[in-house]
Amino acid sequence: MEFHSFLKYVPKIAKESLPATSAHLKMTPLFRHELMRAINYDSLQPKKAAVLMLVYPKNNETHIVLIVRNTYPGVHSSQIAFPGGKVELEDDSLAHTALREAEEEIGVNRMYVEIIKSFTEVYIPPSNFLVSPFLGISTQELNFVRQENEVADIIELSMNDFLDDSNVVMRKLTTSYANEIDVPAFLVKEHIVWGATAMMMSELKETIKKVL
Repeated sequence: MEFHSFLKYVPKIAKESLPATSAHLKMTPLFRHELMRAINYDSLQPKKAAVLMLVYPKNNETHIVLIVRNTYPGVHSSQIAFPGGKVELEDDSLAHTALREAEEEIGVNRMYVEIIKSFTEVYIPPSNFLVSPFLGISTQELNFVRQENEVADIIELSMNDFLDDSNVVMRKLTTSYANEIDVPAFLVKEHIVWGATAMMMSELKETIKKVL
């Protein structure tokens, strides 16, 4: 999709109602559906985090950026994610957190990004984080610079591939809560994207498709 064409839909995306849980559940193993509906966030007192779902032009085509996290002792080691991280004392809003973290992790100057819309929070049980996704748009081509301590690689995903339903697959995975279970995921080049990031991608994808 050419970027100038995508920009025509941005005002509609900003006003569009979110599919929320219905989109999230499409990327969740069946046995976890009831558990998700029963979660009481207040009792869990989750830590807060935010991520940036950044859309931008590359060679005049619309793209979304993802990162591959470095290998480290932790539940999110080596996973595919949107740029983002936990709220710091300096942040005056969750949107500020998303922009700051994207600037730190992939070198995107926050002045070049316009926040278009907040999306539905996603709870991550293994780390007890409640993550707020934000859709941001940059109208200029970007040169990413990864933070080597945290980011192993940067993935630039075309909007056409993102919206292609054939890239939603089922894979057997070992997760923090079960071994060798069928998990819905996005196939992004050679990477399998599942869990919280896939849930966010599902909601973004459905929201965009509703206005096209």
